[in-house]
Amino acid sequence: MFRGFYTVASGMLAQQRRTEMLTNNMSNSNTPGFKADQSAMRAFPEMLLERVEKDHLGFPQNKTVGPINTGVYMQEAIPKFIQGDLRDTGKKTDMALYDVSMPVDGETGTPGSVFFTVRQADGSLRYTRNGNFTLDGKGFLTTASGEYVLSSQGNPIQLSSDQFTVSENGVVTGQAGETSQLAIAFAANPNQMIREGNGLFRTGDGKELPDAAATGGVRFSLKQGSVEQSNVDVSRTMTDMMTAYRAFEANQKVMQAYDRSMEKAANEIGRL
Repeated sequence: MFRGFYTVASGMLAQQRRTEMLTNNMSNSNTPGFKADQSAMRAFPEMLLERVEKDHLGFPQNKTVGPINTGVYMQEAIPKFIQGDLRDTGKKTDMALYDVSMPVDGETGTPGSVFFTVRQADGSLRYTRNGNFTLDGKGFLTTASGEYVLSSQGNPIQLSSDQFTVSENGVVTGQAGETSQLAIAFAANPNQMIREGNGLFRTGDGKELPDAAATGGVRFSLKQGSVEQSNVDVSRTMTDMMTAYRAFEANQKVMQAYDRSMEKAANEIGRL
């Protein structure tokens, strides 16, 4: 009976976590460059039940009852790095990356992806697909949350004004003639990237991603005056949220049935 409680509770927790993930996807459906999370549901290892009873000579022996499943859990939420649609904004500080042709990881079959390289205040590198950039008071190109957008030399990009151009291969040319090459990084297996807040990602091992332009087989394009939209499928996400909610309700009803059975066992059978 208690095992049933644990199994049902694990199902409710798994569906609650999945609902929270889907809700986060839905709330970021209009966030530029956002990559929707997808859940990985796993079952706990099954246990083999046995009972001990005496044979005809009175010696104890084990007899197999059968396997029992101990529940399910949501192992992790993995970002889905599918190209989002490009939306024209007309703002010169907006930039969108487009994956033209990416090498496919031999082990996972997952195509790679490219990212803008940015630097946080503590000097650590982060990567993003959100090209909704701006110029700060000193003319540095930054993300909306204040990280410096880096050049291929690893330096912040400073411009004399917001009247600059960006070529398809990432060359930034300012009004005063200053030029910089945007640092575009390549992740061979983007599923290993770890999501942080504000549309930022970091590598799992802390190592720096290689330069996309110097990696064979990588072809990308950059469009100024546009942003990459979120790749969240709103209608599919709504359907998945309803499915998760109904699964949660079904587990809840089973738990209520267990509760009534235990109450009856305690109040009625216990008096015998």
